[in-house]
Amino acid sequence: MTDILITFGSALWLGVLTSISPCPLATNVAAISFLAKKITHPFFVLLSGIAYTVGRMATYAILGFILINSILSIPQVAQFLQKYMTKALGPILIVTGLILLDVIKINFTGLSLSQKHHSKLVEAGVLGAFLLGAIFALAFCPVSAALFFGSLIPFALQSKFGAILPFIYGIGTGLPVLMFTIAIAAGITSLSHWFHRLAKLEYYMRKVTGVIFILVGIYYLALNLLKVGG
Repeated sequence: MTDILITFGSALWLGVLTSISPCPLATNVAAISFLAKKITHPFFVLLSGIAYTVGRMATYAILGFILINSILSIPQVAQFLQKYMTKALGPILIVTGLILLDVIKINFTGLSLSQKHHSKLVEAGVLGAFLLGAIFALAFCPVSAALFFGSLIPFALQSKFGAILPFIYGIGTGLPVLMFTIAIAAGITSLSHWFHRLAKLEYYMRKVTGVIFILVGIYYLALNLLKVGG
C-alpha cells in the first residue's frame, strides 16, 4: 500500500510541477483568461475551463500511455530496458535534475497555434476548449519536457503500474489549471497576485525537486558501481 501511495504520489507531484512551471502556467492562465473574455456567463466559463483542463490531462495521459506501451510491446526493447534501465536511471535523473536547476539549458518549443486558429477553437465552445487544452499540452518547454520525458516515462517504465502513471500525471497537470478556472469563473480580480505568488513557489519547488533528482541519481549510480565492483 505504501509503495502504491509513493508511486502515485510521485506521478501526481510531477504533473503538478509541470503545470505550474513558468511556460505552461503562463499559457494556461492566458488561455483560460481568453476563454473568460469570450464567454460572459460564469457557468460556461467554468465549463469551458474544465473542458480545457481535461484536454490537457487527456493529452499527457494518452501520450504517456502510447509511449510506454509502444516501447514495452517490442520484445528486444523491453529486454534491453529490463537489463539496462536501472543503470541508465541514475544519469537520466541527474541530467533531469540539472535541467530543473537551470544548470543545463535547452531551447525548444512544441506546437503553437496562430491567433486565427486560437479564436476559432474558442468560438467552438466546450469542444473547442477541450481541443485547445489538448493542443497546448503538446507545447513542451524545457522544464515540462524534462519532467515528462526525463522523469515520468523512465519512472513508469520501471514501475509495475507503468501504464497507469501517465493518467495520474495528467490529473496532476490539471489540478492547478482547474483552480485558476474556478477563480476566474468566480470573478476573482486579484488573479495576477496569485499568479506571481505561485510562480515564486514553483521556483523553489522546482529547485528542491531538482536536488532530489540529482541525489537519487547519484544513489543509483553508486548502487550500480558497487554491483560492478562486487
